[in-house]
Amino acid sequence: MNLLRRRACAALACAVLAPAFAKDAFRTIGWDDLLPRDWDPWADFQGAGVDLRRLSDDDPRAAAALQRLRTVWDEAPLVAALDGAAIRIPGYVVPLEATAQGLRELLLVPHFGACIHTPPPPSNQIVHVRLDKPHKSLGTMDTVWISGRLQLARASTVHGVSGYALAGLRVERYAAPPR
Repeated sequence: MNLLRRRACAALACAVLAPAFAKDAFRTIGWDDLLPRDWDPWADFQGAGVDLRRLSDDDPRAAAALQRLRTVWDEAPLVAALDGAAIRIPGYVVPLEATAQGLRELLLVPHFGACIHTPPPPSNQIVHVRLDKPHKSLGTMDTVWISGRLQLARASTVHGVSGYALAGLRVERYAAPPR
């Protein structure tokens, strides 16, 4: 293909694809949008007859409650209407896979320290992100906006179970939205 034809094809591709990558093409959502409206993460622990807040760490009932919590939260319900949505969401970075070129895979979480401490958030509050391009400047608990296509997809990692997957097309340092 000659140079002029390649440039024309590249210009056409940019014109066609540019709207898909514009900031406005992604719907900004918050973490509450990932929660089904009627889901109560503590419902399974109501009326248990034990005040979990008063148990010591070495109490066998505390270990059993933590295991039950992990099961309930790992299987947390997802919002089916978001499957395939082009979204933009803020969060904190929990690195998963870094290469010499930079960070390629991460968990995005809603609050500082999530997934680093026990227990991690429910799976509907953890997004497994695979970046289209590695980023060298991202580190643990950096705050970012990530834009991309969201999918319902559970994945188990060393830091917790995610309920959503995001094909990360754009990463920006976090800045609070204008009011």
